[in-house]
Amino acid sequence: MNLFRLTLLYSAIAFTSTAQAEIYKRVDKDGNVTYSSAPLKGAKKLELEPLPTMAAQPVPPKQRKYSESSSDLRVNSETQNRRDDTRRKILDDELATEERALEEARIKLKEAEDNPEVFKTSTGQTFRNVAKYEEKVNAAQEDVKSHENNIKALKTEISNLR
Repeated sequence: MNLFRLTLLYSAIAFTSTAQAEIYKRVDKDGNVTYSSAPLKGAKKLELEPLPTMAAQPVPPKQRKYSESSSDLRVNSETQNRRDDTRRKILDDELATEERALEEARIKLKEAEDNPEVFKTSTGQTFRNVAKYEEKVNAAQEDVKSHENNIKALKTEISNLR
C-alpha cells in the first residue's frame, strides 16, 4: 500500500509541473486584444516567463513565553482603576446620548400618532391612508423600543462596573 501512495505522490508532482497552459494573443484590425488558452486565427503564442516565487520568511522566536499562571497577565490596581474609570465615563456618555435620543424618539412617536396620513382625490375628497399611518407609527415605536433597550443594556454594563 505504501508503494501505491508513493507512486501516486510522484505522479501528482509530475503532472503539476506540466500543468502550465499555453496563452495566445490576438489583436484585430480595430486594436481589440483577445487572450485565449486555445489557438485563435491570427493569434500569436506568448512565451511567458515563470512567475517569481519568494522564499518563506522565517518566523521570529517569541519574545516572551507566558507561564501557565495568569499572574503574568495582570495589571496593577492603579492601571485597572484608570481603565475602569475611562470605561465608566464612556458608558455614562453613551447613556446620556441614548436618553436624549429616546426623548426625541418619543416626541416623533407622539407627532406620528397625532398626524394621520391623508390623501385627496381628484374630486377633492379626503381619505385617511391607514396603511401609511400605521407604517409611520410602527417605525416610530420601533425606534423608541430600540433606544429603551440600549438604555437598559448600558445601565446593566454600568452596574457591573461598580
